Amino acid sequence: MSASLDLLHTLTAFPTVSRDSNLDLIAYVRDYLGKLGITSMLAPSEDGRKANLWATIGPADTPGIVLSGHTDVVPVEGQAWSTDPFTLTARDGNLYGRGSADMKGFIACCLAMAPQAVKAKLKTPIHFAFSYDEEIGCVGVRRLLDLLKDAPVKPRLCIVGEPTMMQAVTAHKGKLGFRVTAFGLEAHSSLAPIGVNAIYMAADLIGAIRAIQKDIAEHGVRDGDYEVAFTTLHVGKMQGGEVMNIVPNRASFDFEIRYLPEDDEGAIVARIRAAAEKIAETYRPVYPDARFSFAELQSYPAMNTPVDSEAVKFVHALTGGNSTGKITFGTEGGLFQKALGTPAVVCGPGNIAVAHKPDEYVSEAQMAQCDRMMARLVEKLSA
Repeated sequence: MSASLDLLHTLTAFPTVSRDSNLDLIAYVRDYLGKLGITSMLAPSEDGRKANLWATIGPADTPGIVLSGHTDVVPVEGQAWSTDPFTLTARDGNLYGRGSADMKGFIACCLAMAPQAVKAKLKTPIHFAFSYDEEIGCVGVRRLLDLLKDAPVKPRLCIVGEPTMMQAVTAHKGKLGFRVTAFGLEAHSSLAPIGVNAIYMAADLIGAIRAIQKDIAEHGVRDGDYEVAFTTLHVGKMQGGEVMNIVPNRASFDFEIRYLPEDDEGAIVARIRAAAEKIAETYRPVYPDARFSFAELQSYPAMNTPVDSEAVKFVHALTGGNSTGKITFGTEGGLFQKALGTPAVVCGPGNIAVAHKPDEYVSEAQMAQCDRMMARLVEKLSA
């Protein structure tokens, strides 16, 4: 068994679901690197239950290559797994387990490469950036980036190892998520016209969001390189009311915007807020305090690296490929670009189509391909 597969067995056994701590896994990685003489810096969460890990191999005074991976995984409850999701299971050339593709396979390849990198006496450093809470909105890595902003030397390039089948991905959409609450006026349902139904208010605004989506799809910015070529608006959760015979005074819903890098997400939010105010005004003759509130739930920026950039050429030199792609799901790459000015490319083993599903897997062939990329990285940085 290769070193990366052996490490993936170990990493999979840590049940690092986002709601739970990742500290046991982080401690394992810190100790593993420590035995190689590599010092790790931890950037903990506010409550101390989780941590990011930052480690450098090679000279600290030279712009280096960041290998970025998140340690958290999504839950398995309610999914029909054919094997134990936290025991890596090999079958027909595939390795089944939660996080095998998304994205402990990449982290395992990083760690397997570390002994080779230490011996190579790198002229350009390799940085490991292993984060927490990526799956709930790229939350954890921000605490690490806050520390790196003040570093005297910024990284040269960030490779985010999300599953792309080892293809270089240069762009992805950004995301904004909000919870909207409608405030109406309760009343007995037999006297419904003297109240203001907050569910109706919320439904009216959802209708307005759908109209804005239709306009964006028909007249907005488009990029055919994405599976969905335009910015999308989506309402994913709604709740309101207590019992049937009370006109509800409060209702809420959660919606997201997944926007193209070229789109103006702020302008879209402004359109939705303006629609909310217009709807509230129609209810104020009955209830002067009718209103909506907006609370931001999630936010991460889009990523957009020019396909002809040195960063993309560098990754192509590692993979041996020459194609590029764009993805609709988000990564930490946009945050590295925004916070540090570091260009980012997404490239890692596995297929996003099997992530978050039962029987998630990464193939042994993809792991071997990633191992080869790591070996080339060490060769190039020690030349």
